Order: sequence, then C-alpha cells, then structure tokens
Amino acid sequence: VRELPADLDDLARCRPVYETLPGWSDDLTGIRTWSDLPSAARRYIEFLSRQLEVPVSIVSIGPERRQTISVE
Repeated sequence: VRELPADLDDLARCRPVYETLPGWSDDLTGIRTWSDLPSAARRYIEFLSRQLEVPVSIVSIGPERRQTISVE
C-alpha cells in the first residue's frame, strides 16, 4: 500500500517490504561535497528520495554548518 490504512483490520494484514542496500564504513565527517561521498551513501540518499517521492537538496553529515552538503 502507498498509504497507512486507517482501518485496523486492514493494517493488521499489512506486511513490511524490506530492501537491503549496501552500506559503507568510510568516515564522512571530513566530506564537503556530494561527489566525495562514498557511492553507496549517494545511492542510499537517491533511494530514499525515490521512495519518499521528494527531492533531497541537502545532506547533513554532522552537527556543524560546514558538515552540510548540497546535493547535485
């Protein structure tokens, strides 16, 4: 289903669909550009954008302002 069912009986019949994506172990704290992100991280963000049907324009890789990346 595309939306959460309002009826509890319908919701009880729903089953999650899991997707497994490759991860990454690189330290992202020093990255400042989209192209410097590991390809698996870029693909993950692109996957989320497609699934949520919303564009992603920035990605934060830490609490500091300089740790905000503009998505190309």
